[in-house]
Amino acid sequence: MSLVAKEKNHVRLVFLGAAGVGKTALIRRFLMDTFEPKHRRTVEELHSKEYEVSGATVKVEILDTSGSYSFPATKKLSIQNSDAFALVYAVDDAESFESVKSLREEILEVKEDKFPPIVVVGNKAESGGERQVPVEDALSLVELDWNTRFVETSAKDNENVLEVFRELLQQANLPSRLSPALCKRRETLPKEQALRPPMNKTNSCSVC
Repeated sequence: MSLVAKEKNHVRLVFLGAAGVGKTALIRRFLMDTFEPKHRRTVEELHSKEYEVSGATVKVEILDTSGSYSFPATKKLSIQNSDAFALVYAVDDAESFESVKSLREEILEVKEDKFPPIVVVGNKAESGGERQVPVEDALSLVELDWNTRFVETSAKDNENVLEVFRELLQQANLPSRLSPALCKRRETLPKEQALRPPMNKTNSCSVC
């Protein structure tokens, strides 16, 4: 039996985390290269995009979840039906980092997998911003203890946003062949949405 995982043509990514940590902001920055500074409560929203890669159509769904989790059954269903997970906290909110720990435990239980495809994201890491979660503490727990990928981002400044999605897609068995497509995603979007500026240093990428 081959040990090489089969690449998929359809994948669902889910963003989980406490309210106000910037889940929606990260997704909007990736899809539309925009940033809305005012927090708006999210109920649940599913984004779907198709990319043409090497002659094949790849469908990527991104599920933006509510931080309140008023309906535990809904959250459990979101976990069951997703292929990779972004667990988002805000570096200026220590309590939101504790929420990430609880969410990870729930994913382990629901997926019955000791090493599910997870990226832990420390958002709001703007230069000079307030910080309650030291990067060293988060890095030690996530990468050393959990053996999980860790990225600090700023949706506001567009720092490392693309890296989060690239890592999620790789873990969901959509590896290097999709990475160039992320760089060219402006070409694959519907014309009315293809309003992104030329890629700059913060959102450039190379084949992984």
